[in-house]
Amino acid sequence: MDIFVEHITKNYVARETGSPAALDDVSLHIRSGELLALLGPSGSGKTTLLRVIAGLEFANRGRIRFGDLDATGIPVQKRGVGFVFQHYALFRHMNVFDNIAYGLRVRERATRPPEAEIRRRVEELLSLVQLATFEDRYPAQLSGGQRQRVALARALAIEPRMLLLDEPFGALDARVRKDLRRWLREIHDRTGQTTIFVTHDQEEALGIADRVAILKDGRIEQVGTPDEVHDDPASPFVMTFIGDTAALNVNIRNGAVLHAGKRLPIVGSSAGEGPGTLYVRPGHVQLAQTAGASLTGRVVSLRRFSSGQRAEVRLHGTGELVEAELPAGSHVNSGQDVGVNLGQVRIFR
Repeated sequence: MDIFVEHITKNYVARETGSPAALDDVSLHIRSGELLALLGPSGSGKTTLLRVIAGLEFANRGRIRFGDLDATGIPVQKRGVGFVFQHYALFRHMNVFDNIAYGLRVRERATRPPEAEIRRRVEELLSLVQLATFEDRYPAQLSGGQRQRVALARALAIEPRMLLLDEPFGALDARVRKDLRRWLREIHDRTGQTTIFVTHDQEEALGIADRVAILKDGRIEQVGTPDEVHDDPASPFVMTFIGDTAALNVNIRNGAVLHAGKRLPIVGSSAGEGPGTLYVRPGHVQLAQTAGASLTGRVVSLRRFSSGQRAEVRLHGTGELVEAELPAGSHVNSGQDVGVNLGQVRIFR
């Protein structure tokens, strides 16, 4: 089912106080069956947007549509939403089976399935979330990752129109988060459920989402596939928020890009004329011999990453810093003078 967010504005305090809106004229189309990540720093409005879609908050202006249905004034109980919170929200006095069955058992009598159907549905979900032998255990007897799987199964039990997840893996350690990300993607592919999840973790969003909506100060900065937002950022904020980035002051004159008065072998005409900022990621910075290099600098530190090693270089003349990913087998030392060549860059004015 397609979800349409249309010109949503949400204020928690009166506008005359001068406080910014939590959401400021936000519009977004979530496609039926897609897995969409709402990504942004704390206070960007991503959780507020999720809660407005769910009906846990109501907007001051704008509307929410589920397909052709105007859901703006429909209360949360009637929106058919499955919601998964960061801290599980499981009933401690109920075992796993009863937690998952809860949403079905509390339905009005006219729509409540018979107990045999509830059991069939719960057993099906226990198998889906790989907890088939855990139905008699209580939340206190489960690991954090297992509790979150129960929470997801409970959300799916009511056969919701959509699945909404608010920082679902935020309370878990890094290894468990990584495993659950992969598992969530597999569950989504099997169920085809329209899913929106909130995260501040770039790796999480880029790793499993079909598309990513990046928020800043209550507004959407960019919506696109993981490759689009990473490789073709729409603004300096997106460029610096998605992945590590170095920023260099440049001047564009007659289409030429000048750094500290020296012309770089980069075409900058699309950015217009005048002062600008050049952004480059570590993977697009190559170290070389100083002779013939576009820029020169001195290695000030070397850092080890799981994927390899990076060198931090302070550029001669300006003191600006760039990072370069070092190819396997490279040998550079802290304090060494090096040449710096830039590959793919983005320039914003």
